[in-house]
Amino acid sequence: MRLPVRAPFHLEATVRVLQRRPTNLIDRWEPPRYRRAIRIRARAVLMEVTNLATVDAPELRLSLLGRELPPRAPAEAAPIAREILGLDLDPGTLQRRAGAEPALREIARELRGMRPPRYPDLFETVANVIPFQQLSVDAGMAVVAQLVRRFGEVGVHDGQPFHLFPTAETIADVRAASLKRCGMSASKSEALRSVAKAIASGVLTADSFTKLSSAEAIERLTQLSGIGPWSAALILLRGLRRLDVFPQTDRGAENSLAALLHLRSRASLIRFVERFGEYRGYLYFYGLASRLLAAGLIHPAVGLQSVTAPARA
Repeated sequence: MRLPVRAPFHLEATVRVLQRRPTNLIDRWEPPRYRRAIRIRARAVLMEVTNLATVDAPELRLSLLGRELPPRAPAEAAPIAREILGLDLDPGTLQRRAGAEPALREIARELRGMRPPRYPDLFETVANVIPFQQLSVDAGMAVVAQLVRRFGEVGVHDGQPFHLFPTAETIADVRAASLKRCGMSASKSEALRSVAKAIASGVLTADSFTKLSSAEAIERLTQLSGIGPWSAALILLRGLRRLDVFPQTDRGAENSLAALLHLRSRASLIRFVERFGEYRGYLYFYGLASRLLAAGLIHPAVGLQSVTAPARA
């Protein structure tokens, strides 16, 4: 199934900033394709997105892998893929805003077509934020991996396992002691279970934030147990794609961005971030992507050529 998208689109860069680290068990980049297990009508389906052309002339193909696919599965999977990968965003606006800054011009060219991704539901977002509180990215990823292994479902395709993220309903029924064995503190375990219960019961929904400004949404989120301003900002940015939010006090994000911009003081960094206004959150992804570029996990858009991956029906 074809996924229309406006050029440019950098699939690898978008997936890499979504997954944060290659150890991510859910969002997998297997060049030249993105794979993730999703649920469609309570069935596990392996979703695959491939760019059969180039960054500047993308031709995205969505394939669903698995036995006995639910009726109309591609039609139901397509909006999920579009939401996760930000396919409906205008790349020109983001590109022009970044390209207007001399300090970002070169990396904007290398990351041309990168979209700000988002997690597919509110609980997965929260479960990818709380474990990272006061931890390094690698340590947080290890905790989330344990959550996935212990409480998520596992499927197999072509002999390879694939994982589905645990649901809010599952975690709501788990004892805090079991969550602690994933590597979380008692307070984080209770916070995650509390949010899971609120989401599972319908008290807390992503739609409840639709009409709120980002400032109001942060205020609402910080009323939840275990959610402070940093966590609330990340939930909005990575889960609801509120690009006007930059997670200040995120040392990793700030250090990456400061190094990219060659800024020595935090005050200078904050002034730069504020200049981006409603797109300040995009700078978070630039900071993260700059490190992934340096590590060779993202290939610059200028060097990517057409791929010849076989299409799947």
